[in-house]
Amino acid sequence: MSTNARISIGIAAVFALIAGLVLAVYANKNSADTATSTAQSEQLVRSDSHKLGSAADGKATFVEFLDFECESCRAAYPVVEQLRKDYAGKVTFVVRYFPLPGHFNGERAARAVEAAARQNKFEPMYQKMYETQAEWGEQRVPADDRFRGFAKELGLDVAAWEKAYNDPATLERIKRDIADGEALGVTGTPTFFLNGAKLEPKSVQDLTASIDAALQ
Repeated sequence: MSTNARISIGIAAVFALIAGLVLAVYANKNSADTATSTAQSEQLVRSDSHKLGSAADGKATFVEFLDFECESCRAAYPVVEQLRKDYAGKVTFVVRYFPLPGHFNGERAARAVEAAARQNKFEPMYQKMYETQAEWGEQRVPADDRFRGFAKELGLDVAAWEKAYNDPATLERIKRDIADGEALGVTGTPTFFLNGAKLEPKSVQDLTASIDAALQ
């Protein structure tokens, strides 16, 4: 075999090796990106996450991490309610618990709502919390009795509600939401995500513009 032939074969072998390495790296990157995307999707919306309306086409999913004792969440509540009306059937709205450590009754409120969800009354209790926040929020007194009264007002089986309210599994359910939020970079409430992207809205118009863009 001539020297030129050997050189040509050697060069071809080197290029083949480089191409193989590039393909391997690309495949590993795609695999890692897919795994990361899947993990993030699960952190945003779990199989047991509460939905306040769903869109059949799955084109837009709006996720809110919230604290029922948070005044900013209370201020955002009517905005979210209006968005739900405006985009009914077009956007899936998901609620995730994220009670903040500085709010004395925030975790209790989340437990009260989750306990109501066990009796298919998530939304009425969710609404009740915001409608009455001024009565029990920003206080250093346990609001257990008041929340029990809400359960009675909503026609729940109070004994079953109280059992769920005090069930360690209820608190664990809330802590899983908190862990997901922290993994996604949530540090305060309300925090909104739309199709996996964290939103930084400065106005209601910013929210509607983001949703409209997602629906295009």
